Amino acid sequence: MTLCFGVALFQIALIAGAPWGKITQGGRYEGPLPVSGRIAAAASIVVILAMGLSVMSAAGTWPEWPRWTGFVALGVQALSCIANWITPSSAERRIWGPITSLMLGLAAAVVFQFVR
Repeated sequence: MTLCFGVALFQIALIAGAPWGKITQGGRYEGPLPVSGRIAAAASIVVILAMGLSVMSAAGTWPEWPRWTGFVALGVQALSCIANWITPSSAERRIWGPITSLMLGLAAAVVFQFVR
């Protein structure tokens, strides 16, 4: 969940106007994101936190959602990981490729250890 909070904080910084457009959303924007990119960043916060809570639930902890939600989170994380490794932005690949890979590995370890 700590990595999820870190990613959420990054998204909050993007919404607030941080000039990191080159390392997110395919690297299409130099500097701060436009309004549409900031809306996407806000949606990402909801998704990433829901994924973290789903993995926690899969481990049998709060918020006690159905454990299958951990597999959904794992699938979404796998797609995110792939997207970050194939993005046209080399800076995004260097930063987010390893981070999303780590998140995928940790989520898989939790989900496959606790969900039977």
